[in-house]
Amino acid sequence: MDEFLHAEGLAGRWSYPRARIRILLLENVHPAAVERLHDAGYSVETVKGALDEDALIEALQGVHVLGVRSKTQVSARVLEAAPRLMAIAAFCIGTNQIDLDAATAKGVAVFNAPYSNTRSVVELAVGLTIALMRDVADKSAAMHRGEWNKSATGSRELRGKTLGIVGYGAIGSQLSVLAEGLGMRVIFHDLTERLALGNARRMASLDALLAESDVISLHVDGRTDNTALIDAARLSKIKPGALLLNLSRGHVVDIGALAQALGSGRVAGAALDVFPEEPATNADPFDSPLRGLPNVILTPHIGGSTEEAQEAIGEFAAERLLAYLNRGDTTFCVNLPNVQLAEVSGAHRILHIHRNQPGVLAELNRELAAAGLNILGQHLKTDERTGYVITDVDRDYDPESLRTLRGVAGTLRFRMLH
Repeated sequence: MDEFLHAEGLAGRWSYPRARIRILLLENVHPAAVERLHDAGYSVETVKGALDEDALIEALQGVHVLGVRSKTQVSARVLEAAPRLMAIAAFCIGTNQIDLDAATAKGVAVFNAPYSNTRSVVELAVGLTIALMRDVADKSAAMHRGEWNKSATGSRELRGKTLGIVGYGAIGSQLSVLAEGLGMRVIFHDLTERLALGNARRMASLDALLAESDVISLHVDGRTDNTALIDAARLSKIKPGALLLNLSRGHVVDIGALAQALGSGRVAGAALDVFPEEPATNADPFDSPLRGLPNVILTPHIGGSTEEAQEAIGEFAAERLLAYLNRGDTTFCVNLPNVQLAEVSGAHRILHIHRNQPGVLAELNRELAAAGLNILGQHLKTDERTGYVITDVDRDYDPESLRTLRGVAGTLRFRMLH
């Protein structure tokens, strides 16, 4: 019926049929997302692995929505070659694999799932801390070799130790709560003003945190400013015998410098789940200067890889896409102004994304008046670069009259709903 009404222009139905809107999901996005998008009437295609730039450009021809995880790089070149693309969903926390500036310049909305795998990452951080404190990995490896080494030397309890959290966002703050529940004293450092939970204490500088912590857990974002945040100089300021965990981004730690600090005994142990260079697929080899070092636990970027987290991410990101596709809602969008919208009822909705420049709204409204449209409601939200206007109008009009709206100066993307 959706197809028929669109083709015949009946019953005031002008929006593009859902069945013709193509959604491409890469990297084994959870079936919950596929099912939700398919049940909503959209055409969904899935690909198991990541795609390189050329393959992605080819795959995006005629595609309206793209879903990726952390491996696929959505560059400016990719976005330039995908004129029909109107939204991207990152089925993960970070969006550093997507060129957000290029996406914004094209009016392409980008969504992520910033909280859905928080608990999974936090639980892994707690487990790794206990394993490092008790030297579990090395003792287990020795047992597999047939060696029995029952000794308390070097094994410590968490209780009473100081945990230093670098980055006190969703993950860092939840780790803070769990660590206190285990009897740890918590200090943290963040560039943004954050509310301290429980008895956690904010540290004025990263260096002060490093000098005081028995365990340091990194939970910063992937911005380039965080490259080699923990380098040789910072490692030299760490409390002797401390442990270091990195479950944030691979480029945050200078791996060579960490290997030297572990070798010298300055750092007593480390657990890393992310690396500067990671294999593209499970079939590719992994190498690192940290391989084979004692009391070092290496995991293959599995912080958020639990069944519960992946299902939650799939459901959250799919719902964000559906909210945008079905009603123009940009809540949780990372690169366009956030506007929360109700369902369209008894009206047609005009969605207009434009460069934030003077006169756009005035010209848009002049064109609407010239077309004889009666405005029932209008929303405008802008940020430094972009403006987003949502206009609900009466359904009695000639759809040809809306063609002029695409020509409004500064227009990045124009879309009709219902």
